[in-house]
Amino acid sequence: MQIAQIVLMALVVATIVTLLKKEKQEVAIQVSILFGIVIFFMMLSKFTVVIQAMQQIALKANIDFTYVNIVFKIIAISYIASFGIEICKDIGESSLAAKIEFAGKIIILILAIPIIMAVMDMVIKLIP
Repeated sequence: MQIAQIVLMALVVATIVTLLKKEKQEVAIQVSILFGIVIFFMMLSKFTVVIQAMQQIALKANIDFTYVNIVFKIIAISYIASFGIEICKDIGESSLAAKIEFAGKIIILILAIPIIMAVMDMVIKLIP
């Protein structure tokens, strides 16, 4: 079970970070960010499995890959933004975290426009 390994590593890193914070806060922050990056790349390989499964579902459901790609981009943006937000919060920059969150929401909204338009077209076609 990979989650058990991740939790165990996180507990070890949390202990190290707690000990380092007392004497070298900047090193503690760097260790925390490095651990976050390691986890991010460990999960990136798992994410490709999800992408492949969603592509197979879209193919079977005869869904246009344009929309599937948009959904993939939206998911990626939300995860990347979330990662950046948490790093900013870890270093005490909640103001920066809020700005990343705002930017992520705007980018997602822009990417979602073609899907929103397709849904609106379908609704308009259903109305007599």
